[in-house]
Amino acid sequence: MSPMRKIIIALTILISTSIYAQTGVKNFIDQNYIEVTGKAELEIIPDQIYLKIFLNEKEFKNKQSIVEIEKSMIDKLTEIGIDTEKNLAIKDFASNFQFYWLGKSDIFVTKEYQLLVHDALTAGKVFIELEKIGISNITIDKLEHSKIREYRKEVKVDAIKAAKEKASELAIAINQNIGRALFIEEIENNNFYLSNTLSGKAAGVTIRGSRSFEKSFSDFNVEFEKIKIEYSILCRFELK
Repeated sequence: MSPMRKIIIALTILISTSIYAQTGVKNFIDQNYIEVTGKAELEIIPDQIYLKIFLNEKEFKNKQSIVEIEKSMIDKLTEIGIDTEKNLAIKDFASNFQFYWLGKSDIFVTKEYQLLVHDALTAGKVFIELEKIGISNITIDKLEHSKIREYRKEVKVDAIKAAKEKASELAIAINQNIGRALFIEEIENNNFYLSNTLSGKAAGVTIRGSRSFEKSFSDFNVEFEKIKIEYSILCRFELK
């Protein structure tokens, strides 16, 4: 046998062996598997409540300047126990000065603030106490939680654990067991949302005439609706 023929035969054997090795290993589509969806959810009370406070010089009958109004507001918030240097910020500042030259006789200033509080009771006190000094244009801006990322990870882990438990139960029902996970996918859905509500009222509603509001806070343990986190995980497990 010539050397060239030996090389050709050896190469043919090598190719055949390689093809057999590749086809001999099944991918997960060719294997027996069980597919399940695990779901988990968690509800948490928000600990970051952002309030929007709007001050308008024009609305104050005693002609207080925005500086005086702001000082009264800060004094009242400090009296409640709020650290205004840390939790109060200016979001917007404007005046109607540009219209003064068009015939307007009065120049008035507006300011918008964002205030952070950490529970519904404090939020209620803000509404009540600021209304007492004439500041009633207050809105619930948004609700968040300081540890939301940690909670989201926790819910994802619970979802995949639920999937494994479900797959195991189904496999045992047919006298089989599950093996390693072959495929994992997070299902896109509305897995995280905030219900920005207080006492059944939607966030963004301006609170005015809060005398009755004050009574509701003194008579009931008012809480914001909880933040709901939800995840679904699709898993395929080897079926033995």
